[in-house]
Amino acid sequence: MKFLTGLLAAVLLLAGMGASHAVVRIAEDRGGRIGTYVDRYQGLRSSGETVIIDGLCASACTIVLGAVSHDKICVTSHASLGFHAAWDFGANGRTITNPEATQMLYSMYPSPVRRWIAQRGGLKPQMIFLRGKQLMAMYRPCYLDAQASTPRSSLSRRDRASRQRDVIAPEPAALARQPD
Repeated sequence: MKFLTGLLAAVLLLAGMGASHAVVRIAEDRGGRIGTYVDRYQGLRSSGETVIIDGLCASACTIVLGAVSHDKICVTSHASLGFHAAWDFGANGRTITNPEATQMLYSMYPSPVRRWIAQRGGLKPQMIFLRGKQLMAMYRPCYLDAQASTPRSSLSRRDRASRQRDVIAPEPAALARQPD
């Protein structure tokens, strides 16, 4: 009986260790529908996984900043966040700004990000980018340890699955990429 109890405790301990090291990497994500990202990030928030922003995270992708705990997000030197007003297609097929959705999107962001956006005139149809020193001042830098920085080919399938999951995949671009 003691052996079975010890074995069960060891299994639970190992299962917990694997979950605590899980990482989600966001890179080259141009965004998409707000609702899709809200749903996606609800699961991510409850998982307790760490989010590494390591490239472009634009449009609805930036909802991650409000959906995931600040202490679970880090940024690399490649991170670039792109913000713009929410929009819909009008009757003639052209895009029109949706003020209600824009306000909802803006309200999801943490205070420092909202201040940064406000200092640049708010969310408008044109993309604005937060990166570099300004971004690093708001979020902790990612120090990719040997687990996360090891080339994927040298890790076993089990190690890759437990250490880094690229679950935030880019969706078809709703907007053309804006120049940097």
